[in-house]
Amino acid sequence: MASPASFHSLESDGSEIRASSSMQKPGKGEPVDNDEFESWVKSKQLLKPDDQLDLTEAELGEEIPKLLSTENRHLPRNLVIYNFHEGTYEPVPPPENTVTLLEFEGTALHKDTPEAKEQIARKGTDELNVTLDKPPEPSPEEEAAPPPPETPDGEDAEREEEEADADAEAQEQEEEVQAAPEEEAPKKKLTNQFNFCERAALTIANPSRSVDTQTIPPPRSNYGSSVLQWVIYDSYSEDYAQQQREKEREKEKKPMLHKRDEKSRKDDKAKQTEEFNKRYLQACQIIERMVNQNIYDEIAQDYRYWEDPSDEFREEEGTLLPLWKFSYEKTKKMCVTDLCFNTLYYDLFAVCFGTLDFMKQGNEGAVCLFTIKNPSFPDYRITTESGAMCCDIHPKYPYLIAVGLYDGNVIVYNLQVGTKEPVYMSHGVNGKHSESVWELKWGPDMQDGEINFFTVSGDGRVFNWVLMQNKLAITTIISLFLDIDQVGGPDGSSLKLKGCGMCMVFHPNNPEIFLVGTEEGYIFKCSTAYSSKYLMTYYAHYLSVHRMDYNKFNSNIFASCSGDWRVKIWEDMRPEPLFIFDLGASVGDVKWAPYSSTVFAAVTTEGKVFVFDLSVNKYKAICVQAVVSKRKNKLSRIAFNHKLPFIIVGDDKGTTITLKLSPNLRIKTKAPKKTVPVDPHSLEVQKLDRLLSLVRELPEGELVKETVSTVASN
Repeated sequence: MASPASFHSLESDGSEIRASSSMQKPGKGEPVDNDEFESWVKSKQLLKPDDQLDLTEAELGEEIPKLLSTENRHLPRNLVIYNFHEGTYEPVPPPENTVTLLEFEGTALHKDTPEAKEQIARKGTDELNVTLDKPPEPSPEEEAAPPPPETPDGEDAEREEEEADADAEAQEQEEEVQAAPEEEAPKKKLTNQFNFCERAALTIANPSRSVDTQTIPPPRSNYGSSVLQWVIYDSYSEDYAQQQREKEREKEKKPMLHKRDEKSRKDDKAKQTEEFNKRYLQACQIIERMVNQNIYDEIAQDYRYWEDPSDEFREEEGTLLPLWKFSYEKTKKMCVTDLCFNTLYYDLFAVCFGTLDFMKQGNEGAVCLFTIKNPSFPDYRITTESGAMCCDIHPKYPYLIAVGLYDGNVIVYNLQVGTKEPVYMSHGVNGKHSESVWELKWGPDMQDGEINFFTVSGDGRVFNWVLMQNKLAITTIISLFLDIDQVGGPDGSSLKLKGCGMCMVFHPNNPEIFLVGTEEGYIFKCSTAYSSKYLMTYYAHYLSVHRMDYNKFNSNIFASCSGDWRVKIWEDMRPEPLFIFDLGASVGDVKWAPYSSTVFAAVTTEGKVFVFDLSVNKYKAICVQAVVSKRKNKLSRIAFNHKLPFIIVGDDKGTTITLKLSPNLRIKTKAPKKTVPVDPHSLEVQKLDRLLSLVRELPEGELVKETVSTVASN
């Protein structure tokens, strides 16, 4: 504790007072005056801050130690590790708190180790040898010490005996030491480990590896010949001439190489520019799609989610909601000759542009591939030298599209490569149709894996085109002929009339069977296996058959449409139609719905779309809607989307219109209650079978004549 003289206090007037000199430490033997100190302490006033804590006596008397420990509180505790041998968790010892800054291995040895004991033994032996060879020298203290006092005779005798015993023991030890090297081999002297440093221990020694390689031995051949002097001379002369020719070629190649380098640089630059343009075009297409989706957001919402609420108040009728109109500036004056959806991307479809008016044939045609994501501009554009009359997208390879032209040629494009040049194109007079190609269909791959397609033309022939490695191979499948009497020619000979093919459709289950519709109104059932005879002839229409389509749920049912205003429903191998519908105008196309077995749609030249549901009404359409102006436009083609409930129709002004079907036009069959669950496909098949049973079973002896909007059967 400090002395009282070291305290300071403040008086009421604020002046500092120190302890008087009388309170200083007294000298030795002087008494200490405590009265003045006590009075000074009582008059002292301590300053107390406002925010000082009020502590109790126990808290004031509590001792708060401050300790420094080497324990690291941040290290993990109670860690365990799984022992697979024992099958239990074992605790992991806690890590050390020490941090190693420098670690150096020393050469100090513990005295209990075998090596230390060996060194100690060697050291003791060396010291003993030195002791036996040379007596020890007296120390300075021993020299300075006085001689020992003389002892009596008795003491001298005892001392002499002790010295004799010591000499005898020393002699025995010397004999043992001298005998040890003779019995045991000499031990190697240890090196000084404090000054020894091995250089090889300072670097990492790479382990040696043996690398073996097995190579194919070079080919060998034994050759023997007789060599004469003139043969050697000729060989040297030929070699010299070859060297001279190579030197001349190198001189000629130098300017050529310079030109080639410039050409290669230009080619590389062109490739880089082309790649940049592709990326730039792709980015622009994405931006264009985003902008169009923002512009046509309301239509896109209707396309996906809108349902006509008025169908609830209609018993059997439905409506079509117009969505987008797809057009291209260069094809505005052309007619839509064919529509085809992509087999992989359900929102992508191809549109063929040509003309159906033979008196106004254009110089060129086009095929455009539109997507619903961008209704303002086609994603792919193909320009043809003649009008594009039909097209088809391969079901297995959706990037292959085949196009039939008005001049009888066919072309095949690979959309992955580009649309500038076709990958296949027919050539020559004998390598194409002599008239326009009206329909084209891809066929199943052949046994060797070749891709092929079929075409039908107005020249009355059906061709099979096979995509070879670098050309199109053509084969005639059948030549259409009319099953009527022969006609006499001008020279008196008889002629067999040929049919003009207008449309073609393959059987969905049997790829060898196909139907061909002719300009004379006949429908021929043919086979690719043989071409000499028809399997069946349907006397279908009075005018040309425009389109045919098989039912998606029953392959024995198909529909046909014609320029005689009628749509007829046929059953395989049945000569009379099951249903006949008169639409009041030339029918351009008819298609079965992919979601219902009794729904089909057709378009007419008056600009109307007809939707029929035979399960609801067998006599008239449940939806008749004018899509385009009757005076200006004519509808030519129609196609159903395979995934979403909408259709596309094309007119003769180059416009393709998207229409959404209302709920009443796409009612699906529901399974009856309290029955075994049945898949939707089977329900649709059963619904169509029930309908056909009503048509087939007529009263005995009754024959319904073929009349408009009635059912005819035998």
